[in-house]
This record gives sequence, C-alpha cells and structure tokens, in this order.
Amino acid sequence: MSVAPMDVAGLGLARLRQALDAGETSAEALAAAYLERIAASELNAFIDVRPDLTLAQAREADRRRAAGERGPLLGVPVAHKDIFVTRGWRSTAGSRMLADYVSPFDAAVVERLERAGAVCLGKTNCDEFAMGSANESSHFGPARNPWDPSAIPGGSSGGAAAAVAAGLAPLATGTDTGGSVRQPAAMCGITGIKPTYGRVSRYGMIAYASSLDQGGAMARSAEDCAVLLSAMAGFDSRDSTSLDRPDEDFSASLERPLDGLRIGLPREFFGAGLSADVRAAVDAALGVLREQGARLVEISLPRTELAIPAYYVIAPAEASSNLSRFDGVRYGHRAQQYGDLLEMYEKTRAEGFGAEVRRRIMVGAYVLSHGYYDAYYLKAQKLRRLIADDFAAAFGQVDLIAGPVSPTVAWKLGEHGDDPVRDYLSDIYTLPASLAGLPGMSVPAGFGEGGRPVGLQLIGNYFDEARLLNVGHRFQSVTDWHARRSPAAAA
Repeated sequence: MSVAPMDVAGLGLARLRQALDAGETSAEALAAAYLERIAASELNAFIDVRPDLTLAQAREADRRRAAGERGPLLGVPVAHKDIFVTRGWRSTAGSRMLADYVSPFDAAVVERLERAGAVCLGKTNCDEFAMGSANESSHFGPARNPWDPSAIPGGSSGGAAAAVAAGLAPLATGTDTGGSVRQPAAMCGITGIKPTYGRVSRYGMIAYASSLDQGGAMARSAEDCAVLLSAMAGFDSRDSTSLDRPDEDFSASLERPLDGLRIGLPREFFGAGLSADVRAAVDAALGVLREQGARLVEISLPRTELAIPAYYVIAPAEASSNLSRFDGVRYGHRAQQYGDLLEMYEKTRAEGFGAEVRRRIMVGAYVLSHGYYDAYYLKAQKLRRLIADDFAAAFGQVDLIAGPVSPTVAWKLGEHGDDPVRDYLSDIYTLPASLAGLPGMSVPAGFGEGGRPVGLQLIGNYFDEARLLNVGHRFQSVTDWHARRSPAAAA
C-alpha cells in the first residue's frame, strides 16, 4: 500500500522510514506523492523541479533497499536550497545571473545525501545569492509563508522552510550566513539548525560571504534535523575551511535529561525592540525548559547591538569579491548588446544582479577601497573578535544560550518596501552567533500576531550541536508546536 499524497504532508522521518521498511510504500511512491503536492502548491517554494530525475533517484533507492541495504535516509525525499549546485537541476542562487545555469557537478552536501540514498525533490527558492531576510529578492518572485500566504517565509532559506512547513518535503537543506536557516525556520514554524562554521563543507555552495556561509538542516523536528545534519556534516579536503573532525551521530544523545543544564538569557535579547507577542511565546518556552530541570541564568552579551554594523560591513565586503566572477565571460547571464569588453561587463552585471545584490556589492567595494579599509573593514573585524569574546565569557557561566530568533513574527510581503535597514534589523539576534562561528538552532515555540509562528533560539558553544539538538528534542517531547500543521500542509 502506498502513502497517499494527502498523507505525506504530516509525516516525519521516523514514520517515512517505518513505512519504507515495512513495505507499506516505496521510495518511488513517496517521491511521486511529494511531487504531486509540489505541483499543486501556490507558495512558490521551488525554483526547479524535474520529476524524471527525482523518480530515477527514487528507483535507485528502491533497488538498493531490495538488495538489503538500509539507512536512515535511504529512499527519503529531500529538497535542496538553490545555493547548492546540483547536477541535472538548475543551480540559480535565486538570480537572473544564473537563471539557466545547470551545474556539471554536485555540491559536497548533495553528494553526501545522495550517497546516503536521499531522493532530491528539486531546488528551493531563496533570496538572490542568499542576500536577504525575507525571500523577497529572489529573481523568481518571493516564496510565501504556509501559515499566511500574504506574509514572508523569512530568508534567505525561505523556500526550504516553506516547503517543509507546507508538507512539500520532509527534509530540506539550507544555508545560514547571518541567520538564514534559523529565521525562516522560526517564521514558518519548523526546526532549523546551523552548525559550527566548518562542520559542513562549502564545496559547491554558491558563495555569498565565505567566512560566514554555513550549510544547515531544516525539518519539522529536532530528531529529524539530527539525522539530516549527521549525513551532511563531515570533513572535505576540497574546502579549505572544512574542519577535520570525526563524523558524529547527532541523534545519539537526544534523550539526555536536562537536569542541571545552565541556560543563559542575554539581557540584550529581551530589551526594547522585542515585540510583546514574541516575548510571551519565548518566555513560555523557557518555562517549559525550567520545568524539565534546566536552570535559567541571566547573562550579558554587551556587544550585541554592534553585530549589525559589523556584519553589514564584513558580509558585503566578501560578497563584492565573491561575485566579481560573474562578468558574462565564463558562464551565467551575458548582455546581448555591447560595444566593447568593458561595456559588456557593465551591462551584464547591471542586468544580471538585482537591487539588493547591487547594493551590497557597492557597500562592499566601498569599505574595501583605499582609505576606507582601516576605517570600516578592519574595525568590523575587530568588533567580530570582541563579539566572539563575549560569547566565550558567557560560556564560562552557562552551557548554552537561549532567546528569540527574530524581534517579530513574519511581516507582510512588501511591508518593508524600499527600506532595507528594517530587514537588516530583523537579524539582530541571529547575527552575533554567525559572526562568532557558533552553532545556533530555532525550535517552534508558539504563535504570535496573526497566528504566525514564533521560534526559540538556542546557541551552543563550538561543536555543541548534539546538545542543542538534545534540548530541542526534549522541549519537543513535551510540546506540540513542531507538530502543528500549517493551513498549506492541511490542504
């Protein structure tokens, strides 16, 4: 008996694996059910779907299963953020510049999941070159929030978060530069984790800011994220920033009790600017952790407010360098009419890049220019070091840090209009951990204004992903926020 299309929307990884192992369904039938849901969806969560490739992978997974092979992801569908290059599918980074680009190779993350037997459903929508907090800068139009289609899903991994929340995929990969896994996960009511910088290979990840970009896992539950991240993470000699550490099973300690766990609450995360509805949901979630034996400790991260100016100097500087390769010569968009080589460069980049990307390239070029490097870029890097020092001091007092993910719930599409600073300010609670290279996680923690989801953020010390997932799982064992189905998933 195959799983019907209406059924798959609410199924987690454990139930999918059980159905496959029991012969209730096949990888091909599962993939077909999700593809049917994707085709019927109006959320614009996917940029490229190729059923022939997906079903071919599913049949290969069924062949492996028939031969006796087993694995936690063998035959399970997954969606990839369109920042990871994927052989056979378009790899656009949400841009016009790469709108028709098909990569001849797979990103390391895609390779690892394919080896594990996961079946690719397609490429999910994202902000152009991962630059944004709302998924509104995508060349392919914004993805929509499954809880309220008039609202943003968050960004830049908005398509991935929307796909999981709408039951279009049980698992999805994302990338987090300044919060782009955690913030859309929070706004779509799913679980998302960004590991320690260097845990997941950046090989084949279309670069935005190389010292910040990190692949992450998105799913309905912490338990499912643990399985997905275990498959994604690992050393890769092709990535010079990849950390040479033993592979880890992040599921191994999910059931560990929270008795005596010290959770730090930065006072800077609970001050002016945090909306009352988000505050109420986060406070209630912290109360649940206290009831499970955790101890809440007030701490300070005094340079929190400096994370925004530091990030929006460092990230655009790196982007201006990384995006210089898109010039119309080697691959990607090229202007149709030009007089000479210089004019071709200028027209190609003006046509191929959207407004937000051009804005960040210009800022980056400026802060790296002669006479401004010391005043801006070097100073921002010094602030980054001080922000990391604040975390180091905090982890001398506590085991992990908790707080909100975003100051507000998801806002309406177009609400921030032409004021990019309002989007930038929404990253205030996620940027510090990114600048320090620390692991961070968002766990569904309730609902706020308009019935839109709220996320609880957990930040761990370096290489403490297992503890974050343990706390998230224990929280989810006594709450059902992660199991709530969005209107789009129930449709």
